[in-house]
Amino acid sequence: MNHLTLITAAVLLTAPAAFAQMNHGNMDHSNMPMTGAQMEGAVHTKAVVNSIADGTANVSHDPIPEIGWPAMTMDLALAPEAQMMGEVSAGDSVTLMLIKGDDGMYMIGAMMPE
Repeated sequence: MNHLTLITAAVLLTAPAAFAQMNHGNMDHSNMPMTGAQMEGAVHTKAVVNSIADGTANVSHDPIPEIGWPAMTMDLALAPEAQMMGEVSAGDSVTLMLIKGDDGMYMIGAMMPE
């Protein structure tokens, strides 16, 4: 097993029940233009899209215990090459993959409709 596979397995085994129940198995991470560090630090959460504008999305997301965030509504930047895995519109329930940028801020690396 490579290093990324071991880390992914460890995260999945130690994640809270809500994270374990999340269905993001259809999210193909292999072709995403992200660094290894971004992929290792990526977190997933369920959210409702309130709006999408140029470069940002306003979402209401579930708690994200891996990074200490409670459930909240917020604007999140879209990564320059964020992957939209299907049609997403305001009001849609989605799974978000958040990645940490070089500035330490999280942004949306991928969004998949539920």
